Amino acid sequence: MILGESNGTTSSGEGASTLTAADVAALVGGELRGDGSAEVRSVAPIDRAAAGDVTFLANARYARFLAEPRDGGPVLLVSPELAETPGGTAARIVVGKPQEAMLEVLPRLYRPASLASGIDPTARIGHGARIGRAVYLGPFVVIGEGAVIGDEARVEAHSVVGAGAQIGARSHLYPHVTIYSGSTLGERVIVHSGSRIGSDGFGYVFRGGVHEKIPHVGRCIISNDVEIGANTTIDRGSIDDTVVGVGTKIDNLVQIGHNCRIGKLSLIMAQVGLAGSTWVGDGCIIAGQAGLSGHLTIGDGARLGAQAGVFGDVPGGETWSGYPARKHSESLRASAALFKLSTLMKRIEKLLKDHGL
Repeated sequence: MILGESNGTTSSGEGASTLTAADVAALVGGELRGDGSAEVRSVAPIDRAAAGDVTFLANARYARFLAEPRDGGPVLLVSPELAETPGGTAARIVVGKPQEAMLEVLPRLYRPASLASGIDPTARIGHGARIGRAVYLGPFVVIGEGAVIGDEARVEAHSVVGAGAQIGARSHLYPHVTIYSGSTLGERVIVHSGSRIGSDGFGYVFRGGVHEKIPHVGRCIISNDVEIGANTTIDRGSIDDTVVGVGTKIDNLVQIGHNCRIGKLSLIMAQVGLAGSTWVGDGCIIAGQAGLSGHLTIGDGARLGAQAGVFGDVPGGETWSGYPARKHSESLRASAALFKLSTLMKRIEKLLKDHGL
């Protein structure tokens, strides 16, 4: 039973809820070992979790933090193979995937704040725009002519939705987001502050001694359940469309060029750059600061390491890294050889000197 209230919540001083270790075990379907009455009021990383916290241990490399002295012990979600790790805890809950189990606990500990509703009197709505049911438009929001805002969507302060753009139901634009004309966002899309969706791509033709801009008339289509990080830019297509597939998650400070197509359920980390007409398959992972030149195809399930410089197609299911990017095993061998180069040079210089050359 959750302490204090029959509805399963007790407010803590931080506005969170208080659970017991037994409550947590029931939530995640785990095996409780230890004091089931130990209170949990917040979550903390394993290196500083103390009494009143819940934390998790799923990787042996972090086991050393559990042994560090601290005031009281946390409630620990732990995988079966690490369940006997030495260290002080108030209780342990053995569960197959501790990190996933935290997804069940966090919403119970930290209730989402109540959301404002309605249209702020400073919002501007263009002629012919259609605003759905239970929409929130914050201060100084601008909705262009003919734009469509779906049911229960939220557009926060100073955001702009261009003429004819479409925002799907239950999507959320944080403050200072710009959605250009020609853009369509699906349902439950999240766009964080400072992002620009549907801006013109970088396309020019050198003619008559000047760089003439190629008109961009393609669309920018963001599918359902996509999340886009802060200050990310996604260009509209020039003639084709730019498309981001269902469930793909894009980090902060990412640039996606015109005519790119990204499949479903891919992950793109911070500071990645995709040049125009790059196609990324389903379930791909592109790690931070990777750069992809244009007109490439990244196969389904491929993984690109951090700072990879990609100049050619990457087959599906493979892991590539390095600059220029190649299979990860080859990249590691190349790096190892490079580290040996200075030693080899010294040996060569000594041989030359010994032979009077």
